[in-house]
Amino acid sequence: MGAIRVGTCSWTDKTMVAAWYPHAVRTAEQRLRYYAERFDTVEADSPFYAIPRPSVSQAWAERTPPGFVFHVKAFGLLTRHSVEEERLSPELRELVTHVDPRGRVRDPSPELLEAAFQEFRAFLEPLATAGKMGGVLMQFPPWVAARDRTHARENLGYLEYAAEALAPHRILVEFRHPSWVTGRQQAQTMRFLADRGLAYVSVDAPQFTDRSTMPPLAAATSDWAYVRMHGRNRDTFFARTQSAADRFDYLYTTDELQEWAPRVRELAEQTKVTWVMFNNCKHDYAPRNAQEIASILRIEPYTEDRQAEGQLELGV
Repeated sequence: MGAIRVGTCSWTDKTMVAAWYPHAVRTAEQRLRYYAERFDTVEADSPFYAIPRPSVSQAWAERTPPGFVFHVKAFGLLTRHSVEEERLSPELRELVTHVDPRGRVRDPSPELLEAAFQEFRAFLEPLATAGKMGGVLMQFPPWVAARDRTHARENLGYLEYAAEALAPHRILVEFRHPSWVTGRQQAQTMRFLADRGLAYVSVDAPQFTDRSTMPPLAAATSDWAYVRMHGRNRDTFFARTQSAADRFDYLYTTDELQEWAPRVRELAEQTKVTWVMFNNCKHDYAPRNAQEIASILRIEPYTEDRQAEGQLELGV
């Protein structure tokens, strides 16, 4: 049975800072060190909005112990989201050919896209050098769908291009349109990912009668499995909220977490490492639920004595 590692999808959300960290933990450095004393992995979501300079990831590496692992959410432009032009680096802004009335860049030119991939890889390099780089989370928007064969082929072609552009980093693929796992397409999607060693991201999210969200399908398509727990707040999931955390304003009950225990164990039977990451980063919900599922799964509490073990469990 492979290792199971648990963490949260942010450590810097404002409401999480206010609710979870002790008052004396005030600086960015102190918060990351505090987090890394309690969990051995985290997902960095800030690079989705703008690509930081490599000095930022270098600081992350220096502030965390051996064996700690960062998964990094890909910059939005790399996953077919539109991005605010002002969030681009000066170097990337020089390559922008069109901005919509809202000041957002859509459908980047090949030159801009290639440069964005290069800049993102440079940001990841300090984490890779330190042995603390996990996977790149490629979270695609709902309009990247497999409604018909043509769209599926075109979108998978882009995914293959993106994976090659980010090589040799591991790729974690999160689809947000259920057409990818509906009917015959499910087997085709899983085969495509497995043939290329790309990890399917299993999700827990609110379910609606129109089946507009991904179902809670647990599947492994590489030697890593990855689970993201988005919460089940039906009222906010599709709402325009002030912050991303507002969309995922949900505290899982013990019974809801126990639903995932056998699924996680089954994934661990098929992989070297299964990551269970909580994206309900409102208040202290994500760390509370992460610690609770670790208890349900009987994962030993993360302590300084276990830090060195983390590197051995990665299998990389």
